Amino acid sequence: WFQQSRMDPGGPYGDYYVWSDDPTKYDEARIIFIDTEESNWSFDPVRKQYYWHRFFSHQPDLNYDNPAVQEEILDVIRFWLDLGMDGIRLDAIPYLFEREGTNCENLPETHGFIKRVRALFDDEYPGRFLLAEANQMPDEVVAYFGEGDGDECQMAFHFPVMPRIFMGIHRESAQPIIDILRDTPPIPESAQWGIFLRNHDELTLEMVTDEERDYMYKNYATDPRMKANVGIRRRLAPLLGGHRDRLELAHALLLSLPGSPFLYYGDEIGMGDNIWLQDRDGVRTPMQWSNDRNGGFSKAEPE
Repeated sequence: WFQQSRMDPGGPYGDYYVWSDDPTKYDEARIIFIDTEESNWSFDPVRKQYYWHRFFSHQPDLNYDNPAVQEEILDVIRFWLDLGMDGIRLDAIPYLFEREGTNCENLPETHGFIKRVRALFDDEYPGRFLLAEANQMPDEVVAYFGEGDGDECQMAFHFPVMPRIFMGIHRESAQPIIDILRDTPPIPESAQWGIFLRNHDELTLEMVTDEERDYMYKNYATDPRMKANVGIRRRLAPLLGGHRDRLELAHALLLSLPGSPFLYYGDEIGMGDNIWLQDRDGVRTPMQWSNDRNGGFSKAEPE
């Protein structure tokens, strides 16, 4: 799609992405990957215009204002559900649309599209579920459950509880966890939070105070290479020093909180990380199925 869009602006894919002659549009939108990106716009020498990307420059954003794009995405969802998937995770869902004069997050148009997706699920694939991945405070995330009894996602990740579990463990105090739970609004009866200790990204510190962020860096990222963007790129076991009692405590806390727990692959065996790898790849190494070479994941020769 992108190659067609950049080579043929007037063609059927010309408007599949967000293009502009002006790289100052939407200047109130924050740069998420502050370690690597200087702007949300990158210049394309083929089309001779700028394209919009909320994340890496090699990840151009689709233009959801184009009805054809919405239909394409609905067809992609159908493809995976037809293969038997039980649910779909909506990655980085707050950033679908762009509007001048806003921070381009959590816009009404985004919720309008999610309602379309939910209607597709209810009409064509009853019993399947939608999971919202929105790295926001809980009072903003609750909107992704929808209105009334819930006409958007059945589940949403609760990001801010994650760093507060680690704060609580190191401080030997439940107060950080209590505080964020008190700030969490009620949700529809048919909805549920998704809670987790770690995932495939950095341990995000976007939703904490500056003082709390410094505390987390000081105690959990002693090597500068452990930091990434606004967070810590470490797996669960290394974060807790490989101490079994701390790992058991962390899981006990997770399983005692309201919500459905998510476990990141490898955490069940205490997998380590590799901070020598670039960015998030340090916590995305293959599952170690055995103690053989390559962790039993592959018999391929290293390049």
